[in-house]
Amino acid sequence: MANDFYHFDEEFRNSISTVDASGKRVWVYAKKPSGIFHNKRIIVSTVLLLLFFTGPFIKWHDRPFLLLNIFERKFILFGHVFWPQDFFLLAITAITFFVFIILFTVAFGRVWCGWACPQTLFMEMVFRKVEYWIEGDANEQRRLNNSAWTSSKIFKKSIKHVIFIVIALLIAHVAMAYLIGIEQVKEIISQPPTEHLSGFIGLLVFTAIFYGVFSWFREQACIVVCPYGRLQSVLLVKDSIVVAYDWLRGEKRGKLKKDQSKITEKQGDCIDCKLCVHVCPTGIDIRNGTQLECVNCTACIDACDDVMTKIEKPKGLIRYSSYNAIKDGKQKLLTPRTIGYTVVLTALLSLLSYFIFTRADIETTILKAPGTLYTKTDDGKITNLYTLEFMNKTFEDINLDLKIESPATATLKKIGDEKIIVPKEGFLKSIVMVKLPEEALTNRKTIIEVGIYKAGKRIGTAKAKFIGPIQSFKK
Repeated sequence: MANDFYHFDEEFRNSISTVDASGKRVWVYAKKPSGIFHNKRIIVSTVLLLLFFTGPFIKWHDRPFLLLNIFERKFILFGHVFWPQDFFLLAITAITFFVFIILFTVAFGRVWCGWACPQTLFMEMVFRKVEYWIEGDANEQRRLNNSAWTSSKIFKKSIKHVIFIVIALLIAHVAMAYLIGIEQVKEIISQPPTEHLSGFIGLLVFTAIFYGVFSWFREQACIVVCPYGRLQSVLLVKDSIVVAYDWLRGEKRGKLKKDQSKITEKQGDCIDCKLCVHVCPTGIDIRNGTQLECVNCTACIDACDDVMTKIEKPKGLIRYSSYNAIKDGKQKLLTPRTIGYTVVLTALLSLLSYFIFTRADIETTILKAPGTLYTKTDDGKITNLYTLEFMNKTFEDINLDLKIESPATATLKKIGDEKIIVPKEGFLKSIVMVKLPEEALTNRKTIIEVGIYKAGKRIGTAKAKFIGPIQSFKK
């Protein structure tokens, strides 16, 4: 029966642990976690939170290290700026990230959720910590919520929610800085709201969302809303490493009586203390097997290891493992699926790296001037007018020169200001006249190539068709 443990009782999958039979939400009072894994998570969380809060202030060559300005369609990733014209790069980046998530989930389950997801970091390592500090552990919180509204309860609740609002306000400002830049956020908070009404409203909305999620919605974000939680159900395989209960060792469960120093041989190591359930932030029983609600936070591992130590049993009744590793006693990471995803991910990373490192700082588009055909001069040459559009993807003004590369007999003249200075992070349009001897037009596809030079070095080229008299093509 032990081998079939995951199959003999599937009733728990017919309902959500945080919703009762009448559809009413069951509030989760998670016992304060402690242990080796929790201490490691505190270190990881501290590093990640420091990166989050300092990220907007990090500069790379006087530009933000990370900026996701969806309003102006401008993105800066690791110091490189991307514009709408670079959409294909962002698409490849998104696909690469998605494949990485798939590969990571297939191999290591939902480790991201427990160790690096912002929802888990803020909920478990910030907001719950404040709650434990003010209201006490799970039982104390339950008693406080069920008690009458005394001055002590009002004081504790008020202090807690004021701190929650302050933290939510801080998170909102940092999140906004990733969207519009830290300098604009400074302007919004240093000037009257009427000067930046949209930004001010945005900050209020962000604050309300973060406060609502972490003070009330909580684990429901992982259980109900998060698409990754749903996605894992089709990505996890029996070789995926997850937080798992060793049913072979733990079953048959039985209580450890006070007058019994050791468990009988017929009884498994699990003494059914339910501490693994009490510390779970999503309210599940990990002994039922892998579940959608589990975020791999390792709180149950620490709780179980502590119990095993006290009853003089080996740790690891609940541990990082896989279904097959527990069943067969052998962990297998390299499977056809993981190998296939690794090959695809490597190919995407190579392609993305190539496009990024060969990407030009100046993007040039040359088009025939609207409403014009060609002009024939007195000396028998044909002229065409072209509009050149330059987009500067850098953070400095760039002075450009133009030169005809081919045909050799063509000449180019700038119309208007002779200097072409493309402003940083901006666009510039320029009109040029290209002159070509009529005898050089030998077919309908005469192509001119214009070289784009910066400080005497060619940084790109632009090609266009040259239009002339039809009889010229018939020669």
